[in-house]
Amino acid sequence: MEDNIQEMYAQAKKAFDEVRFWPQEKVDEMVQAVGWQWQKEAVRKELARLAVDESGIGVYEDKLAKIRTKTLGTLWDQRGVKTCGLVEEDPARGIRRYAKPIGVIANVVPCTNPESTICCLGLSTLKTRNAMIVSPHPRTQGSSYLTIEYGRQALKKIGAPVDLLQCIKRTSQEKTRELMANCDFAVATGGAALVKVVYGAGKPAQTVGAGNVVSIVDETADIPATAHKIMLSKIANNAASCSSENATAIYEGVYDQMIDDLKKEGGYLCRTEERERLRKTMWPDGKSLNRDIVARNAKVIAELAGLNVPPDTKFIMVLGEKIGPEDRFSGEKISPVLTVWKWSDFDEMLDRLEEILKFSGAGHSVSLHSERDERRVQLALRANVGRVVCNMPHSYANSGGWGSGLPFTDTLGCGTWAGNIVSENVNWRHFLNYTLLATPIEEHVPSDEELFGDYLQKWGKD
Repeated sequence: MEDNIQEMYAQAKKAFDEVRFWPQEKVDEMVQAVGWQWQKEAVRKELARLAVDESGIGVYEDKLAKIRTKTLGTLWDQRGVKTCGLVEEDPARGIRRYAKPIGVIANVVPCTNPESTICCLGLSTLKTRNAMIVSPHPRTQGSSYLTIEYGRQALKKIGAPVDLLQCIKRTSQEKTRELMANCDFAVATGGAALVKVVYGAGKPAQTVGAGNVVSIVDETADIPATAHKIMLSKIANNAASCSSENATAIYEGVYDQMIDDLKKEGGYLCRTEERERLRKTMWPDGKSLNRDIVARNAKVIAELAGLNVPPDTKFIMVLGEKIGPEDRFSGEKISPVLTVWKWSDFDEMLDRLEEILKFSGAGHSVSLHSERDERRVQLALRANVGRVVCNMPHSYANSGGWGSGLPFTDTLGCGTWAGNIVSENVNWRHFLNYTLLATPIEEHVPSDEELFGDYLQKWGKD
C-alpha cells in the first residue's frame, strides 16, 4: 500500500485533537503503556535483530541493551513532570504558565539507531500530547516501522488513538520533504546535510550536528581505568553513536603509559604505511566516508584495508597529523577507529580542540579524564560544545546513562555552532508551547538607584 502523506497527517491530526486536552494522569498512563511495550525483552530482541540485519551495522547485543536503557531512561526523566494544563505558578508576579502541545511532529530517523531514536522521541511526544509520524532511513525501514507498530499495539490496548504513532512504510527523500512540509514541527537526527533539508521545509524544527568527540587525558587521570573506559565506549555498537570517542588527546607525561594500556584493552596502533592504507579504505575519494566501514567491527575494517592485526583487536588507532580536510582522521569516523594526539600545554590543547571542532563536531561534545576541577571548568568555558563529560565512558553518559545526570535521548542538539536551535539533549521539554496567564500585581516603577546604583556610585550621574 502506497503511503499518502496528507492522509497520514489528517489521521495524526485527528488523533492529536482527541488527546490535546487530556489530563496528566491519562497522558502518563499512555506513556507507560507504550514504554512497557517497547522495553519487553521479546520486542527488543525482534527490533534489535531486524535493525542489525537490515543495516548490516552495529552490534545486536548492544542494540538490545540500548533500547531498554533509552526507553527506561526516558521514562525516568519524565517521572512526575507536568506537561498538561497548569505547570507553574508565580503568585508574586501574577503569572500562571500553561503547557500546550504542538501538533503533528515529523521525526526523521537515522539508520544507526532506527529503533531507540523512536523510543526516546516517541515517549517524549506522547508525554507532551503530540502525534508523531516517522520517516525512516531507507536502509532500516522495517525496524523503524515495526517499532511504531508495537507502539500502536500499546495505544490500542488502553484505548488511546493509535494514529498518534505512524511510520512511512516505503520511504524516499520526496516523501520525507513532503512530510516535513505538511507537519507542524520536525525533529531530525542526522548531520549537516540533513539540517539544511529540514530547515528548507519551512517548518520549526529540532536538528542535530555531527559528533567528533575528543577525549582529553591529563596527568592526574587513572590511566588504566581511563583506557578501559575509552575502550568500552569506543567499541559500543561498533561506534555507531555520534557520542563515541573519535580521538584521544594524551598529555605527554603519561602518553606512553596510556598507549600501552590502550593496547592492552585491544587497541592496535597503525604504522605509517598502515595508516595510509586505512585512510584510502575509509575515504576512497578523499572526501566521503566509505559506508562499508561505518559501524563495522575492527577486524572487518582491518581486512578491508589489508591490515594484519592481532585476533583480539577491538579498535584501531592512528596518530593525528593535521587538522582539517587534508587529514580526514581529524574528523568524525563512525567506526572503531581512534585518532591519537599528544599535548604538553593544556591551553594549547584547547586551541587545537577549537580547530578540530571547527572542522568536524562543532557544538557536539568533548570528554575529559582529569581530577583537576579547574580544568573541567576551563574546558566547559572554552569549548563550543553542548556537553562536557568527565571521567566516564563518553557514549555511555553523553546521551543519558544511569551514572550520568544528562537527560536520556538519541537526539543531541549542537546549538547555533552547528545550525541547531538548542544545544541540549532533546527530550519532552522541546515539544511544548506555553501560554502565560497574567493578572494584576502591585505596580512598582524602579528608581534610578535600583537600576544604576553600582554604576552611579563609581561614575556619577554626569
